[in-house]
Amino acid sequence: MGGDDAADVERARAGDREAFRALVERHSHNLFRLAFRLTGSESDAEDVVQEAFLKAYRNLEGFESRANFSTWLYRIASNCAYDQLRSRARRPEDPLEADAEQSSLAASGPSPDRLALSAEVRRRAERALARLTPAERTAFVLRHHEGLSIAEIGAALGLETSAAKHSVFRAVKKMREALQPLAEGIS
Repeated sequence: MGGDDAADVERARAGDREAFRALVERHSHNLFRLAFRLTGSESDAEDVVQEAFLKAYRNLEGFESRANFSTWLYRIASNCAYDQLRSRARRPEDPLEADAEQSSLAASGPSPDRLALSAEVRRRAERALARLTPAERTAFVLRHHEGLSIAEIGAALGLETSAAKHSVFRAVKKMREALQPLAEGIS
């Protein structure tokens, strides 16, 4: 565990709220990126981050200091994101939110052709990511967006290294298959 994290965790365990605030400030940006990539929604990602830090605070005594604090947080946030996705599957999509996302995509970009291609790539990538299992999606995001090692991914997901490697491999294979028609159309 990083020197700053170790000291702040110990101080937070002793009741120092400022120490926990330092942990939140240090890790909130990375947790938000992870949550946003898993949920695809800014508001859901904010909820996931808030819930993850709340759970971390409540369970700080259960954190084993020999582990990496950020890996422990990734695991909590991943589980919160899974819960959020399950909850979202039970509720209908808000059409106003979808329209706002579409209009924000259309408002930026240098040329209409470039915009159309970017939007199509994004749509297909998001659809492909949504079709992955939760474990595959999280493994893919942690590896290719957050830059974690296979061992760190395994620790974050509670998997053996070989299982984490296999999850990343399956996710990459499925993403390639989904995006291949676009790559062929461009060349």
